[in-house]
Amino acid sequence: MKEVLIRKAQINDKSGIGHIHYHSWNETYEGLIDQSYLDSRSVEECIRQAETFYQNAVVATVDERIVGFACCMKSRDVDLENTGEITAVYVLEAYQGLGIGKKLMNACFDQLNEYAKMLVWVLKENHQAITFYERQGFRKDGECKTVRLNESVKIDEVRMIK
Repeated sequence: MKEVLIRKAQINDKSGIGHIHYHSWNETYEGLIDQSYLDSRSVEECIRQAETFYQNAVVATVDERIVGFACCMKSRDVDLENTGEITAVYVLEAYQGLGIGKKLMNACFDQLNEYAKMLVWVLKENHQAITFYERQGFRKDGECKTVRLNESVKIDEVRMIK
């Protein structure tokens, strides 16, 4: 495989990030999230969303093509002090299992090094992601939440802390 480069995202990466966001949700969440919701999403919508969060993102590239991204920031959870949050880690299915997710996580860890702890919220039924985060040192802390994706689709997430 070609060399994987990890770098801070820039505004011109929003299209690549949006494509990764769209395709990785379809690849990862089929059977875990209501199919009608997945079908209702569009690449264009994901690109528009990327405009609002690319400043918090790092991207993984192979041959200058974005194949994954991760986002991190100060935790939004009010019950935790001095905590950073990893809000997204997505890698195209064809590039999974090659260590790219771990490299993206390490880039987030570097950006969050001022915090005593880190957290990630993960879909309760996404056992593959839970296992991945456990390998990175995260453990479930017992907190759960329900997130409404639209008027009729809700998902359950668990919090993991490192």
